[in-house]
Amino acid sequence: MTITEERTAGRTAPLLEVADLRVEFRTRDGVAKAVNGVGYTVDAGETLAVLGESGSGKSVTAQAVMGILDSPPGYVTGGRILFQGRDLLTMSAEQRRRVRGAKMAMIFQDALSSLNPVLSVGAQLGEMFQVHRGMSRKQARTKAVELMERVRIPAAKERVGDYPHQFSGGMRQRIMIAMALALEPELIIADEPTTALDVTVQAQVMDLLAELRREYDMGLILITHDLGVVADVADKIAVMYAGRIVETAPVHELYKRPAHPYTRGLLDSIPRVDLKGQELYAIRGLPPNLTAIPSGCAFHPRCPRARDVCRTDDPPLHPVTEDDGTRIPGRASACHFWRDELHAR
Repeated sequence: MTITEERTAGRTAPLLEVADLRVEFRTRDGVAKAVNGVGYTVDAGETLAVLGESGSGKSVTAQAVMGILDSPPGYVTGGRILFQGRDLLTMSAEQRRRVRGAKMAMIFQDALSSLNPVLSVGAQLGEMFQVHRGMSRKQARTKAVELMERVRIPAAKERVGDYPHQFSGGMRQRIMIAMALALEPELIIADEPTTALDVTVQAQVMDLLAELRREYDMGLILITHDLGVVADVADKIAVMYAGRIVETAPVHELYKRPAHPYTRGLLDSIPRVDLKGQELYAIRGLPPNLTAIPSGCAFHPRCPRARDVCRTDDPPLHPVTEDDGTRIPGRASACHFWRDELHAR
């Protein structure tokens, strides 16, 4: 039986289900509500892209899912995180440690600071097999070489003893991907995996992640602020703002017809070759202070569609429908005027 067949046998529930998750940071300046009722699902073999500006709560949500939230000052104050039907938030620290790495893994944003500078990459990759699989150092080194070859690092046998600073940024990111893959997890969370890489290397890293997802039938959560890198990789998108999901949609639906002004602003800010020489669009203003989130819709101070109701009433995540009332699968928008935005040109 293949890996894919083993993982799909008898499966009915989503691989991961996050429901009404709430996270706050208790600081001297007040309580920062970083995540405010976030919910999404990820199935095996599916890629969810989580988009938004810095400070929108994308990485904090991922850290809560992985169980690596710094506490204090961060605290999960509500919600559920179901992985294969089991609530991670009710597990003991030891139970979560067994899940982390073996069942779910994370690729961090800055590979150079995430890797240990005084250990060779082979030692760091091999440690996973020594700790979780009880392998000898020699066996673990052999597995490390195999992983490096799997993520297409040239001359892996010769470079397994090299240190992180001896690799380029793109190669270090491949090492981080190899580390996440080591124990063949069923879910990988990639937090800004293409940050600081040039466009060509970005495309190579994204293609590699897509290929590995298909091969291992993994669920993949891709966290990014760049809509340009997810168009050909993601299956569906969740857009976050001020700790909330403000829109969800299948990837091509969202690019074609956004149903939230914030999403449209993100799309309009992507550089386009057909608009060469024109001023690049930018969403006015700044994201809100999470210790003092505005009343009503948190986006209203920056929104070109804002009206009085937006300043007083916080919109729920509405199901998005066609004009005849037919619900569009996978689509929802937290905007009072989502229908106007859906039909805007």
